[in-house]
Amino acid sequence: MDIQTKLLQKLDDAQSEMIEIRRYLHEHPEVSFKEKATSKYIKDFYQKIGCDTIDYGEGYGFVVDINGGKPGKKLALRADFDALAVQEDNDLPFKSKNDGVMHACGHDGHTAYMMILARALNELKDELTGSIRIIHQPAEEVSPGGAKGMLEAGVLDGVDNVIGIHVMSSMPTGSIGYHQDETQTGRANFTIKIKGHGGHASMPHLSNDAIVAGAYFVTALQTVVSRRIDPFDTASVTIGSFDGTGSYNAIKEDVVLKGDVRVMKETTRKTIRNQILQISAGLEKMFGVKMDIDYDDNYPVLVNDAHLTQQVVHAIKTANLLEVKDVFDCGMQDPSEDFAYFAQDTPSCFYYVGCQPEDGKNHPHHSPDFMMNEDCLIVAAKSAAIATLDYLAD
Repeated sequence: MDIQTKLLQKLDDAQSEMIEIRRYLHEHPEVSFKEKATSKYIKDFYQKIGCDTIDYGEGYGFVVDINGGKPGKKLALRADFDALAVQEDNDLPFKSKNDGVMHACGHDGHTAYMMILARALNELKDELTGSIRIIHQPAEEVSPGGAKGMLEAGVLDGVDNVIGIHVMSSMPTGSIGYHQDETQTGRANFTIKIKGHGGHASMPHLSNDAIVAGAYFVTALQTVVSRRIDPFDTASVTIGSFDGTGSYNAIKEDVVLKGDVRVMKETTRKTIRNQILQISAGLEKMFGVKMDIDYDDNYPVLVNDAHLTQQVVHAIKTANLLEVKDVFDCGMQDPSEDFAYFAQDTPSCFYYVGCQPEDGKNHPHHSPDFMMNEDCLIVAAKSAAIATLDYLAD
């Protein structure tokens, strides 16, 4: 029996265990940078099977190294394990037990399939050529992201390439989506505090109205993408919060706005930031207010290495896995992802595994009713297994 047959059989035999792990993690979610119990749970799993864990970064991230019987290339496989500050609205027997926290993006599934895959690979390590670094990463959801800290600590030293997977509720279960080159948007967030001069609503001439200045800012912001970005580029600027609560008969002295920026080119990122600063400077003079800006340029554009992506896709397609019904180019994806830091450092491939629930309804990521079809777990595990074996054998 060849190693591929053995590996896939081990994954089949552990499918129910994979689901059990996912459900345990779903019941006990922890938000970014606070995943102490989650990290311990995963580490205990590896301790029981005789694998050492090595911490990387200041958070709760760690790696497990699987060294093959023969020297060769070193591949990293990455899975994230943080949850979101979302109150779950699903009626499940394994519903979140932590109030206000939920695995609303599928990271519980990422971790579950990776743990079982890592164990299976470790059991067959003597038959492998090269080595595998399993990266269990915290804090994908919140800037600066867990990947950045692990990178700064040297998590990819000696690694030739990295592969990552994200489950996608918008894609049918059994499908695998991919794209090469620019694949997911880069991201920035900003907070702007507008400080004016408050006063009585009957005497507006004696005040500098922060709400009016804020309203002009929101309106002017709409011209950034429509008039300063090439129509063939991808970009969005969103004001997600306008906190100006006050009284009906008082002119507001200060307001706070929070915004989000998404780009598909790093040059576009610079243009948008400069435009926001320029508009703010103009409003200060126009309205006599002070614009205090906290601008956080964080996740870069996720760029998939063309050669590695083609290799991964070819391996999955030619494996003819029964669970995989379709492998397709899904095009560029709107959300941002801190795997982009890994891809920025080392040639990488990040692809998608459909997890659309059987009811066919829309259960979007980051929503209180996010839900996955757990059949996606075996698809993720087997596709990653095939990609890993093909890579190491090349």
